[in-house]
Amino acid sequence: MTPSVDSNPKKVSTPGRICLFGEHQDYLGLPVIAAAISRRIQVAAHRVDQQGFRLNLPDINDTVNITFDGQEVPYPQIRDYFRSAVNVLLREGFTFSKGIEGEVHGNIPINSGTSSSSALLVSWLDILTQLSDQSTQLPAEQIAELAYVAEVLEFGEPGGMMDHYSTAVGNVIYLESQPKIRLEKLTPPLGTFVLGDSQEPKDTIGILKRVKVGMLDIIQRLKIINPSFTLETSDLTEVSEFKDFLTKDEFILLKGNLSNRDILRDALSMLRASNNARETFDHVRFGQMLNDHQANLRDAQRISTPKINRMIDAALTAGALGGKINGSGGGGCMFVYAPQKSEEVAEAIEREGGKAFVINVAEGTTITSE
Repeated sequence: MTPSVDSNPKKVSTPGRICLFGEHQDYLGLPVIAAAISRRIQVAAHRVDQQGFRLNLPDINDTVNITFDGQEVPYPQIRDYFRSAVNVLLREGFTFSKGIEGEVHGNIPINSGTSSSSALLVSWLDILTQLSDQSTQLPAEQIAELAYVAEVLEFGEPGGMMDHYSTAVGNVIYLESQPKIRLEKLTPPLGTFVLGDSQEPKDTIGILKRVKVGMLDIIQRLKIINPSFTLETSDLTEVSEFKDFLTKDEFILLKGNLSNRDILRDALSMLRASNNARETFDHVRFGQMLNDHQANLRDAQRISTPKINRMIDAALTAGALGGKINGSGGGGCMFVYAPQKSEEVAEAIEREGGKAFVINVAEGTTITSE
């Protein structure tokens, strides 16, 4: 017997993201500035009579089939975001007396630092709430919060919440997570970027644990020496007093984090000013800030790779104004700001063995009736 099909199917599209400033900062309680990009994941789905959740994933030759009896579903493997989304929504009071079937398509590079998993999870949560018995369209900020719970808290991961807010809300955002969440939407007149996928595999969880745990250990030790020390308020010029208490690599990591904090603050002032049309946007200065951020990520956090360094250098030679590695690092993607000569920049990245995509800042998650 063929299951009956809902006459009002839904389609959700969610962008990937790049981190402009604040890479490896949000999980330390520091703010970030991120931008949604014009590469997206779409989930199209509808209700059916047969209970459960079934999705076709033709891009990766896979399927999802979740048996459901109204109760929370078990995890056959860790980081199963399709199931964690269902469980998180059940705890929020959503119910599913009908089944849901659909298909997933996307063009965000996978496992490369552009938040493909968060974009997929945001799309899936948006679809689920629309096709639940409650048939609710949640605000983008609430979808982001639920996605953070389903991806990070549910599995005890070390990541922050930048990915979820950036992909759900879209465009350019400034996000504080401590002492409480504060979201600011920015609309600077940014031009074209070029995203470069190094196609080098990366270990996101391993890198996050190394860089995050290492920095948290440094902070704990410095507070014993000087209880007034904080990443939020201590000046970069003040840390010389700690040099004898840290290894050379630890001291460099500390200075790199404080320097990136200050770069973000300068960038935020610049973006806010252009947002309010108080001054002309300085594209060259914006690019240089990206270069300065990358220098710290390369030399202090040590998350860049020789191939990504070559891709960035080639892009700058071809006319890009600045760029950096994107995401947790150790592989994956980089991006450069190239409001002019974007095609030449893309070609230069590909000559270094990367796969290049010309991109722009994009809107957040969107939903339509198919």
